[in-house]
Amino acid sequence: MALTGRVGLVALVATLLVWAVPADGYTVAWVAAALVAGIVADLVLAASPRALTVQRAPELTTRLGETVDSPLVVHNHGRRRARGRLRDGWPPSASARPRAAALDIGPLDRQRVVIRVSPQRRGETASEKVTVRLVGPLGLAARQRTRSCPGQIRVLPAFTSRKLLPEKLTRLRQLEGEVVAPVRGQGTEFDSLREYVVGDDPRSIDWRATARRADVVVRTWRPERDRHVVLVLDTGRTSAARVAGAPRLETALDAALLMTALARHAGDRVTVLAHDVRLRAAVDAGRGGGALAAVVAATTGLQPALVETDMAAVVTQVLRRVRQRALVVLLTAMDPAPVSEGLLPAVPSLVRRHTVLVASIADPAVDAMAAGRGDAEAVYAAAAAEATRTERADVAAALRRRGVDVLEAPPATFASKLADAYLDLKASGLL
Repeated sequence: MALTGRVGLVALVATLLVWAVPADGYTVAWVAAALVAGIVADLVLAASPRALTVQRAPELTTRLGETVDSPLVVHNHGRRRARGRLRDGWPPSASARPRAAALDIGPLDRQRVVIRVSPQRRGETASEKVTVRLVGPLGLAARQRTRSCPGQIRVLPAFTSRKLLPEKLTRLRQLEGEVVAPVRGQGTEFDSLREYVVGDDPRSIDWRATARRADVVVRTWRPERDRHVVLVLDTGRTSAARVAGAPRLETALDAALLMTALARHAGDRVTVLAHDVRLRAAVDAGRGGGALAAVVAATTGLQPALVETDMAAVVTQVLRRVRQRALVVLLTAMDPAPVSEGLLPAVPSLVRRHTVLVASIADPAVDAMAAGRGDAEAVYAAAAAEATRTERADVAAALRRRGVDVLEAPPATFASKLADAYLDLKASGLL
């Protein structure tokens, strides 16, 4: 049972009536009795929520930042008209609208209600119950019932960097010689022979083939295919920090998806690992067309864990799973303490067997603080920002001395810079 706002309005009017016509207290009794009688009549005449059944699709899929419609079909199996409201039990992070939908269903009829859901978090978002409130003809009271009606929305990563894929694929085709480019990528894998043209590198001349022909002949090369790329997502406490309004893990995951799509087109094999103190997800996407879908499926439910990442365990996982030489990309934060105490001691064994790239998301707020000079507080903040940048530069230099490539970029360009680093390694023959 539930009372509507109309009860309060009627009570206010009744108060004015009692004040105007006291009648030795009898007015109060009559007004109260009439109000109670109206409430009882509404409860008796209102349609029963038990006569309603609610159906919905058990699972929907959308991307983070997009909106999906969650339709509900409400059947009225009773003999009375059902008027009232329905509220779906999505959590606040789902941003469901409307919060309560109007119902007006005739006997033995049905109504379709559409709830628009705009999830604000990646992963699984669920609604377990639906609440139906049916009012009586007077609008004073309503009968209410909450019933189980499970529904789920699988929120995939936003993958905003997919708009960069055509640009990166164009560069990849240039490296492979599939389109004409001003600068030919050398690569490391022999492709074919062709006639010499002005501008070709003399070192690419094939003198034996030239001796057998009347023209000068050069070798053409392409980047090696069937290489192995290992992407390691740090899901420890540093991945929960928000940079430019989003957790580091979201930006790193977006870049990992772009790398997976690019490596698949390049003919390389992709392995994705997510790790903090233990392995959270692992997928060997291979080289097939389903590589990107496999990575999305494995990483959709990933969430940061408020623990310090065990970098020694990360290195052990990579060495155990990857036998042949590969490009290992560690998507982690360049915070001095975790890197100095965890990554630096563990990375030498990784560098001996693989090409290692540490990719970190830089916080543009630090650069903004370093430029502040407005007042004393801004100067102190700028000094702290400069100290932070110096510490990060020292850590990056220590990694480079151990043979590790280091990439730092703000969230807006991080995925693009990482893809370019991958293509640079292919062009230089290091992958």
